Amino acid sequence: MELARQGVGLASPNPCVGAIVADDAGTIVGNGFHTYDGVKHAEVLALEQAGSKARGATLYINLEPCSHQGRTGSCADAVIAAGIRRVVACIADPNPLVSGRGFARLRDAGIEVASGILEEDAKSLNESFAKYIRHHTPLVTLKAAMTLDGKIAPPPSESQNPTALGAGGATGGYITSEPARAHVQELRHQHDAIMVGVGTVIADDPLLTDRSGHPRRRPLLRVILDSLLRLPLESRLVKTAKDDVLVLCSLAEEKKKERLQAHGIRVVQVPYSTPDGRPDMTAVARSLGEMEITGLLIEGGAMVNWAALASGIVDKVFLYYAPKILAGTGSVPFAAGPGFRHMRDAAHVKSLRLHRFGEDFAVEGYLRDPYQG
Repeated sequence: MELARQGVGLASPNPCVGAIVADDAGTIVGNGFHTYDGVKHAEVLALEQAGSKARGATLYINLEPCSHQGRTGSCADAVIAAGIRRVVACIADPNPLVSGRGFARLRDAGIEVASGILEEDAKSLNESFAKYIRHHTPLVTLKAAMTLDGKIAPPPSESQNPTALGAGGATGGYITSEPARAHVQELRHQHDAIMVGVGTVIADDPLLTDRSGHPRRRPLLRVILDSLLRLPLESRLVKTAKDDVLVLCSLAEEKKKERLQAHGIRVVQVPYSTPDGRPDMTAVARSLGEMEITGLLIEGGAMVNWAALASGIVDKVFLYYAPKILAGTGSVPFAAGPGFRHMRDAAHVKSLRLHRFGEDFAVEGYLRDPYQG
């Protein structure tokens, strides 16, 4: 699992996989982890390092060896050819092209197979891949930082859009503490794309970059929902764009598109779902899936949060709470809009985990299982 985690940010749109070959005495004779640019899969790297010592050894791996021809040949066949005696794996591959076939091929060759070890951790590591490979859309995580009473910003000034504000500088300081904000960078590193509404950009002027310091194969894609292309040319997003800023619009003039494109911004038109032209969130997820985005982190304002929840695209939430209370009807709630009308319609978050970050805490949970459906 530790080897597999070294592939975070480097393996997408493939899964993160680590492999170890150990002899009968438990001595490690080969190991490897997969990176997309490295092409070779983790088990092949480990087998190559082990060489002849792989014969009669045990292969430990967090994901079932593949059984199909992709960019590389079948890893199950490579394991068989190397003379591995036993395979210990965490989970089956969620890829419908594999999904148990790799294990079956190994067993048919007389190799002992054990699976289900560290299953929960292994599933969590590759949940974005599981959603993407099964549905061709990214795993969508809704992230927010808020007070104990569910406010993401204090009352805005008259010049600001009260439903679009994020939790950053333009609203008078951060809600959460430094440990929580540092963890946000780790969360960003785990995703291929981050998305906000243009209102958050206008109010907070964020960079939306991965500042974790960890290597990644491709830059974090910064996605802006901007129906009418109001993105300010003087914003830090525009000034730092290097083919890593994508603006999704629905109703916009061609001249505005050309103006942004001249600054290195990619502009893509998507269908709209409301009379005022807000982008259809299902179409947004589908478009990002076509770009091989496996994990999308939404850090939007109140209206974007509601639009994502109402559309049903949210798979997971990661909600940070600070021990503060803003109160008042003017403070900005986590989600605006009409909301769910009945308790039976409310978004139900399951499989909850709690995390502590100094004086802050976070709630992580799922609206749907990325390995099901």
